[in-house]
Amino acid sequence: MGVKETIKSQYYASLEMLKQAIEECPEALWVDPEYPSPFWRIAYHVLVYAHFYLQPSEQDFVPWEKYQAQYRFLGSDAGEPEAGEPYSKKEILAFHRLCCEQVEEQVTAVDLDAESGFHWLPFDKLELQFYNIRHIQQHTGELYERLGAAGGPELRWVGMKRD
Repeated sequence: MGVKETIKSQYYASLEMLKQAIEECPEALWVDPEYPSPFWRIAYHVLVYAHFYLQPSEQDFVPWEKYQAQYRFLGSDAGEPEAGEPYSKKEILAFHRLCCEQVEEQVTAVDLDAESGFHWLPFDKLELQFYNIRHIQQHTGELYERLGAAGGPELRWVGMKRD
């Protein structure tokens, strides 16, 4: 397997684990106001940045059709959203599908030796892929932990995915 196929496999594995968390989240936990960033908002945050960093550059980014900028941040940096309702699982899963499509399209086309395309990330596109996958996994782990603390189902590890 080549480098790009390996990168795609790890994106798909990370995104599959995120999908499990989304699908298994009980509705009460999905919108639980006890957390500064509810479950749905973390899932959205992960997908916004996965989608964003898959693009060639900030200027090339075309947001998802239901994108709401005020929801992209988390915790104390997030503040209270100005408008709108929480995203439903159905909406977040539709965004998830878009991100999976972008993995195939963007990773296939990327020049891994090129600059990141984001001036605040001083590394090449190869490292950007690792950076993006790590971000997906960091928050997916957070969601898995939240599900576990709520007595949720045990979710499976996805080591690689070749779709």
